[in-house]
Amino acid sequence: MTESTFIKPDYQTEDETKAGNYFVSNYPPFSFWNDEDVPCVSSLIKSPSAGSAPLGVYYHVPFCRKRCHFCYFKVYTDKNSNDIRRYLSATMEELKTYAEMPYFKGRKPKFVYFGGGTPSYLSAKQLTELTNQMKEILPWDEAEEVTFECEPGTLSEKKLEVIKQFGVTRLSLGVENFNDHILQTNGRAHRSKEVFSAYEFARGLGFDNINIDLIAGMLEETDGNWSDCVDQVVDLSPDCVTIYQMEVPFNTGIFKTMKEEGKLSAPVADWPTKRRWVSEAYSKLEEAGYTVTSAYTAVKDPNATKFIYRDRLWAGADMLGVGVSSFGHLGGIHYQNLTNIDRYCDSVEGGNAPVRRALMTKEEERFIRELILQWKLGTVNEEYFHQKFGISISDRYSTILAEWKGRGYLKVDGDNLILSRDALLRIDSMLQGFFLPEHREARYV
Repeated sequence: MTESTFIKPDYQTEDETKAGNYFVSNYPPFSFWNDEDVPCVSSLIKSPSAGSAPLGVYYHVPFCRKRCHFCYFKVYTDKNSNDIRRYLSATMEELKTYAEMPYFKGRKPKFVYFGGGTPSYLSAKQLTELTNQMKEILPWDEAEEVTFECEPGTLSEKKLEVIKQFGVTRLSLGVENFNDHILQTNGRAHRSKEVFSAYEFARGLGFDNINIDLIAGMLEETDGNWSDCVDQVVDLSPDCVTIYQMEVPFNTGIFKTMKEEGKLSAPVADWPTKRRWVSEAYSKLEEAGYTVTSAYTAVKDPNATKFIYRDRLWAGADMLGVGVSSFGHLGGIHYQNLTNIDRYCDSVEGGNAPVRRALMTKEEERFIRELILQWKLGTVNEEYFHQKFGISISDRYSTILAEWKGRGYLKVDGDNLILSRDALLRIDSMLQGFFLPEHREARYV
């Protein structure tokens, strides 16, 4: 087994969970981003015309108490206060450099997202100082949503008060599971007691939107445990529930163990089981009054509870990625920052752009990107794409759509192409049919 193993849709493979990324988060695939296009980012932001798309900011906090066994993000668990101080300072220099460029003139973020790592790993004082600086550099007063990811064990009532005060509207709790044994087995730092206390504090402070993350198919997950987790979420009644199906990317602790043991299949639930568990969860949530709004989310009130970050980004918004390993999307150019924290800080401190790789996309690639991401919402509107790109989805993809209809995956209601629940739960494995031929054997999707 090697890391060059190509990822195939699940209906072309056995049902076992194999190593690799199945979750499609962008297009063209990351493995096609390159060094040659890096100068395009600088050319764009220095061009005299300001961007016209809605603007968002993603800020990466790469620090965690522990690294989960299934984690594939850029995180550090060994940094001291000086390292953290240096990093925060470098990110503000990076943000300041962007804000001074013509491309951002007169623009304010419509959404801000703090991801990680663990944003809530930072102290209340660090968070206050950081966000005050960010607002001075690029004001948030027009932001429709500010999302903040949290690990429950890092939260106190005081820290949550600070998070609320600096403007967070969507608080996302990385719960993943309510069973302490499973949390420990999967390398999570928190335990269930901390989940309940953090949620109680957050609800008492009146956050606009509290989201709870779950993962279906963690190490040693069982039918009984999964059912209990869903019941506990229903009892807590958060505004939003996000459920991911466990995958095992190549740079995770689980894959490292698989490699050492010579195993091809990951020691987690197979894909049919994970889809069944998520389907059961959505059925319980719907019985409790929730509405399923994507392959991964259910909300209590779809009129009041939005996910602006997702919806704007999947409709072509600009996103300024700040921090080590951050991903951004500006004017049709994808980019990712340097993935080593010391190299990132050295680059910024030396007055250089910390971009590691980029891709200048073509109009057709931007069309495909929006289409495949919006399929994850469960409904694609033909008129939207015809108006924006001048392309008829039904004409261009008649063969794929006919196949989906034949499988019972798709129905048509006017301009809306609507996926069945079964299709929605396997949508990431169905999207490569929309990829351009040169992108269909991507190592990383």
